[in-house]
Amino acid sequence: MADGIRRLPPLNALRAFEVAARHLNFRLAADELGVTQGAVAQQVRGLEAALGLKLFERHTRTLALTEAGRSYVGTIGRAFELIVEATHALKPEPRHLTISVTPSFASRFLIPRLPGFTEAHPDIDLRILATDRISNFQTDAVDLAVRYGRPPFGPGLIADLLFEQVVVAVASPLLIEKLGPPERPENLRHYALLHDSHDFWPQFLDLAFPGGAATSGKNIRFNQTSLAIEAAAAGQGLALASLFFVTDDLASHRLVRPLTTELRVGADFYLVSPRKPRHPAAVLDVREWLSKAGTRA
Repeated sequence: MADGIRRLPPLNALRAFEVAARHLNFRLAADELGVTQGAVAQQVRGLEAALGLKLFERHTRTLALTEAGRSYVGTIGRAFELIVEATHALKPEPRHLTISVTPSFASRFLIPRLPGFTEAHPDIDLRILATDRISNFQTDAVDLAVRYGRPPFGPGLIADLLFEQVVVAVASPLLIEKLGPPERPENLRHYALLHDSHDFWPQFLDLAFPGGAATSGKNIRFNQTSLAIEAAAAGQGLALASLFFVTDDLASHRLVRPLTTELRVGADFYLVSPRKPRHPAAVLDVREWLSKAGTRA
């Protein structure tokens, strides 16, 4: 076997011949290989000398394969294809997968946990589509989505519960120290209420204060829950958020829960994907990872 390998023509010469045979032009072959035209011509001449055969007919502006050249290039081309396939088999290309989530879910939950995902699944190229619009699995080339609501979400889709929607009030501990606990109605009126697009404050206040409670009437409105949470952390008022969105902030005491009330609105977060996904193995891996991450949130 070792003697056979030593009798092989130089691989650079074989490569130069295969590329030149495809283009029938030394200049174009040189462009593809990133070398000079003279280097390609020299490699081919060396190969012809080693084989003792003429592989090309040289014309003024082009090349033509000889009968020996036509026979040889087919086999050489297949040999290079086998080398490429063997190399890819050793190191497969990343599996591409697109997941559709809301901007708040992306910033508050997914992005902070991405290092753990890439460590566990280095072979998956995860593409995050963050939008409030409901993405279409076919036209938007989405493989997996996190959707808020109640199943079913459409024909041909499967949905697994990821998080129950538990809405809690959060605020900066410095603001609580400054204005006093908002659970006391006399203190609540000093707080600004930070709203998002869900506008759960009327339901939340009815549940937290059945007898009614006066508020300051100062309201700041955001189109994203994540923005309301950041405003709360900056001491601008009280925000409402899904409990799993603020788990890390509560653990680090960046935010606190000044009210014990928990509001459930009958809509939750689900993992949704087609019953017949384009990339079943990758979708299964991401579903399992998100489910495990959800149980730890």
